[in-house]
Amino acid sequence: MLLGGILVGAAGTILTVLMCEAMNRSLLNVLIGGFGGSSATSGAAKATGDQVIKEVTLNDAAIQLYYANSVMFVPGYGLAVAQAQKVCKELDDLLESNGVSVKYAIHPVAGRMPGHMNVLLAEADVPYPKLLDLDDANGALPNTDVVVIVGANDVVNPAAKTDPGSPIYGMPVLNVWEAKNVIVMKRSMRSGYAGIDNPLFFHERARMLFGDAKESLQKLVAEVKAL
Repeated sequence: MLLGGILVGAAGTILTVLMCEAMNRSLLNVLIGGFGGSSATSGAAKATGDQVIKEVTLNDAAIQLYYANSVMFVPGYGLAVAQAQKVCKELDDLLESNGVSVKYAIHPVAGRMPGHMNVLLAEADVPYPKLLDLDDANGALPNTDVVVIVGANDVVNPAAKTDPGSPIYGMPVLNVWEAKNVIVMKRSMRSGYAGIDNPLFFHERARMLFGDAKESLQKLVAEVKAL
C-alpha cells in the first residue's frame, strides 16, 4: 500500500507540473494564487466599444456542419459536466456519413486535469487517430471549415497571444479563430476558470449557440438528420 501511494503521488505531481507548464504558471501560483481579473467578480464576459455578440440558430449551425468539408470539435469542461461526449460522437458519425472529415482538438489542460478529454472521448468510442494534440490541431485549423467549441473557454482565448496584460498571456492555446467559421457552445457568457473575458466571443467569425452542451448537441443531431 505504501509503494502504491508513492507511485500515485509521484504520478499526480508529474501531471500537476505538466499542467502548470502548459498554463504558463508556477506551481506555487496554482496552489495559493488567485487567477483572473475584474471579470471574475462579475462572472460574465462584457462587450466593450462596438463589440457585438452574434448568435447562430440550430438550423443554420446544422447546415454549416452538414455541408462542410472539414469540422473540428474542441471539447472542454462544459462537455464533461453535461456528459455530452456520446452525443458528440453521434453527431460526428452523422457528419462522417455525409463525407465530412471530423477531428477533435485536444488541449493538454482542457477540463480539470491532463488527459480529461481523451478519457471522455475514448469512453464514447472516438477513434484515437481523430484526436489532435495542440500543435497538430493548430496546424490544421486554418484549413478547417467549421470549429465547434463544446464548453471550452480559456484554452481558446486569443488574449493569451494578443494581450500582454492578460493573466494567461503566453499560455499555449488553440488558434480556433483561424478557422473559417467558429461555433461556440456555452450555457452563458460567464467566464471560464481563469475568470477573464474571452474576446473570441466577439470575433467576426464566431457565433454563439447558448444552452446545455448535451441538449444543444442532441438538437443539432435532430436538425442534421432532417437535412
